[in-house]
Amino acid sequence: MPVATHAKPASHVVLPSGDRMPTIGLGCWQAAPADLSKAVAHALKSGYRHIDGATIYGNEAALGEGLRASGVRREDVWITTKLWNTSHRPEDVMPACKKSLELLGIEQIDLWLMHYPCALDPDVDGCKVIDVPYTDTWKAMEQCVAAGLVRNIGISNFSKSELETLLASCTIRPALHQLERHPYLPQNKFMAFHKEIGMHVTAYSPLGNTNPSYAEEGGLPPIQENKAVLAVANKWNISPANVLISLQLKDGCSVLPKSVTPARIDENLLVVALDDEDVKAITQATEGQRKRYCDFSGPVGYHFYADLDDSN
Repeated sequence: MPVATHAKPASHVVLPSGDRMPTIGLGCWQAAPADLSKAVAHALKSGYRHIDGATIYGNEAALGEGLRASGVRREDVWITTKLWNTSHRPEDVMPACKKSLELLGIEQIDLWLMHYPCALDPDVDGCKVIDVPYTDTWKAMEQCVAAGLVRNIGISNFSKSELETLLASCTIRPALHQLERHPYLPQNKFMAFHKEIGMHVTAYSPLGNTNPSYAEEGGLPPIQENKAVLAVANKWNISPANVLISLQLKDGCSVLPKSVTPARIDENLLVVALDDEDVKAITQATEGQRKRYCDFSGPVGYHFYADLDDSN
């Protein structure tokens, strides 16, 4: 039986500003700085044009080093990074932005996200939630756009009500919402809401419980071993990881697979345009299997995702 033709998903998404963001980015979470600089350089030489970082990852400087080592022009690379919770006070926002720019070694951030909607006290060890409305933090982020430090601003890990509150008060609408999404957490109702309001979604952790940090005794079976995922991989002659990355693109999301291994970095670009029947098969094979892996509500002391129904 001949292998199906490899049609390609859209390579870019157009944000409200008119900027074109590459739909596949290299995720930088949990990457040690020494490994990340090499991974970023390799990824850019291999064809990636979107790198997703964050202040809390502690590797923005390494990201910048990798960018410079790659030989790819700065203007050809999309850099995303994120404001951490300890810099939510309005007076702390622009200094935090300038610090990220300094560490990255760039003059302007393409996309800057509010990493979480809650503020933490910067003057204590550990996590202490403080009363700083994220709407005030957002207004300070808007000032960074006005100052030319940032081209686009967006959000990550918001609930529906938090997003609605922000939309009711903002001057600049969030360019996109970055959230956890994979077959064990499709967030179908929340995705429909984003479509309704015309907001793009970026999916992180597209490989679900493949990440060792998400391993749990007696938990759901490894998503890359799901029979439907394996069948789709065989149909298109791609890896199960490629199926899961392609699934997010099929649903209209941009996506952030992460790796510091050169071979896997290269492999993660081998995406295809899945058929509707592929999506249906994976949906049916994971029905009733739901798990949100990236939830720090307990350690932080803030109820994230409070009004979201993870069962749909």
